[in-house]
Amino acid sequence: MFIQFLGTSSGTPTKQRNVSGLALQESKGRSWYLVDCGEATQHQLLHTKLSLNTLKGIFITHVHGDHCYGLPGLLGSAGMTGRTETLTIVAPAGIREWIEATQRFTEFHLSFELNFVLPEALMLNQDNDFPEMTFGQFNVAATPLIHRVESYAYSFTENWVDGELDVAGLRASDLPAGSDWGRLKSGIDVSHDGKLYRARDFVITDSVPRKVVVCGDNAEPAVLKDLCNSCDVLIHEATYAKELAEQAATYGHSYAEQVAAFAAQQAIPNLLLTHFSPRYQLNPQVKSSVDLLRQEARTVYRGALFLAEDLHRYRLDKEGVCMQSNDWLQMLCGRE
Repeated sequence: MFIQFLGTSSGTPTKQRNVSGLALQESKGRSWYLVDCGEATQHQLLHTKLSLNTLKGIFITHVHGDHCYGLPGLLGSAGMTGRTETLTIVAPAGIREWIEATQRFTEFHLSFELNFVLPEALMLNQDNDFPEMTFGQFNVAATPLIHRVESYAYSFTENWVDGELDVAGLRASDLPAGSDWGRLKSGIDVSHDGKLYRARDFVITDSVPRKVVVCGDNAEPAVLKDLCNSCDVLIHEATYAKELAEQAATYGHSYAEQVAAFAAQQAIPNLLLTHFSPRYQLNPQVKSSVDLLRQEARTVYRGALFLAEDLHRYRLDKEGVCMQSNDWLQMLCGRE
């Protein structure tokens, strides 16, 4: 599957970074999901191969503008480019109220329906279970974070892993050989003569489902402990360096070492840091360089560490190894 950053700056954009937005693309086909939609997200999409007609869901972490102000424009453009399929938006209640008010006051009409879902519907319940919602290839769950406003993290877990058919088991069953066997291999349950045949019972695989956790603004990474169970990739804000830890806490944010220490404690193999304060520049020669955050995180974390940049694309392979997409292409071509 692929992860592509559409914006990595906190609060305001810079000349090199837009505000928050992230695309998660399924491993098969063109379907993808958007987490947060800061101002000008639709402009960033023009520099990618992603289409608003193959967008299957939007997940807003919280109501602060740098995470949602691009939403009306993106929805309007989706309608103007011919989208007709219903679009689900998982977001705090204020987002629905704001979008509906925008539609009312600006005569903003859409050619497709919006289905709003509250993150609470996907949160850990009293039975200590996450009531996940299925979106295409993923089961999605949510957990609340610590911020100045209601904020959430979302986990995306594969609901199917390719494998080989248990031919012996199928021959011993009452399901005749044919197209239904192919459906089972693709992860689709089938019915025959009133009996249900579940794909998971007839497909053998050594792989485990991949899991990606994407967070909104958050001052305490430890609240992610349950959601990050068996997590392959954690995408978390690192708004500040440790020298501004007090400021981070005041504004409901994290600093790089703090997030990295949590990822190390949870043995998360891949950590992608994002949402950097505009004070941190890309130039490694300046004092307030984003590289300071990298150095800080490296003091406590030994896994695969990435500091996100706008439009950079990452590939998570079937073994849970994450790498920048162009690095993967070079590896395939046998180049260093």
